[in-house]
Amino acid sequence: MLDAARDRFAAEGYERATIRAIARDAGIDPSMVMRYYGNKEGLFAAASEIDLRAPDLTQVPPEERGARLVRHFLELWESDETLTGMMRVGVTNEAGAERMRQVFAAQARPMLDAVCTVPEEVPARAALVASQILGMALCRYVLRVAPAVDLSHDELVAWLAPTVQRYLTAERP
Repeated sequence: MLDAARDRFAAEGYERATIRAIARDAGIDPSMVMRYYGNKEGLFAAASEIDLRAPDLTQVPPEERGARLVRHFLELWESDETLTGMMRVGVTNEAGAERMRQVFAAQARPMLDAVCTVPEEVPARAALVASQILGMALCRYVLRVAPAVDLSHDELVAWLAPTVQRYLTAERP
């Protein structure tokens, strides 16, 4: 059921995907979806379980953390279609956007908490890092902007890592 939901949400987005279509894809009665998940939002939340597999940045030399994060997220986006589906839904639907915010708050924020030397700046720094990571993901994997799609991992790391590194370590402007 969850595989069918992931596929349907990724292909059609949250708004167009229906409980009936998902149930049909899964070969079950729609009432089973409602029984287990309550409604479409509940099914979407369950189907969009995402593990960012956030790296332990405390084990990475401070000057390499930006590059490590960029490379990690590039590899993650390319190995997990759920993220691309979530991004598509997140830019068009509030439930999807909220789910993305929850995932990044629960999984990416603690990673930055562990390495930021000024705790009160973590929320701003986390938002700035997310703007780079999610912005590239949107351009490369959802909108498929030609230059972003064509750049190699090494080129993307070379372009993005200094900015992410600055967000992680620079003095507040």
